Amino acid sequence: MHRADPIVVLGSRVTDGRPGALLLSRLNKALKLAKRMPDAPVIVTGDGEAAVMARYLTERGIDPERIVEEPAATSTNENLENCFALVNNARVLHVVTNEFHSLRTRLWAWHLGIPIKLHLTLTPHKYRLRNYSREILATPHSAARVVWRKFRARF
Repeated sequence: MHRADPIVVLGSRVTDGRPGALLLSRLNKALKLAKRMPDAPVIVTGDGEAAVMARYLTERGIDPERIVEEPAATSTNENLENCFALVNNARVLHVVTNEFHSLRTRLWAWHLGIPIKLHLTLTPHKYRLRNYSREILATPHSAARVVWRKFRARF
């Protein structure tokens, strides 16, 4: 694998083989980041999303040799765990996600001991209420899972 620390694009909704609005915002942010970091591999992650993401990036000029697909992850923690396992010598994962998802992403990275640098993109206005509302439930749920994992590990 490449020497540069990787860019990781977290998956999101795909409809009829096309990226949804949130995923488009992440992919477009990743395109800009990839131009600023030309030696960095780009890992696209998500069950049912990785191939769509890879195609989108390739169609917009990213060399397919730079793109690594991680097609198994179904959650934020799996995305981070699986991507970090793909890169042996990464100092940090450059994670691309939407701003509403940043707290939960940081929480999982901290728990898993995975160094990240977040590169956030704004959520399109019409999707903000729904996604921030979802995070009100998802973040405490993730926090409870982290606490439970830490508790179990002690015994």
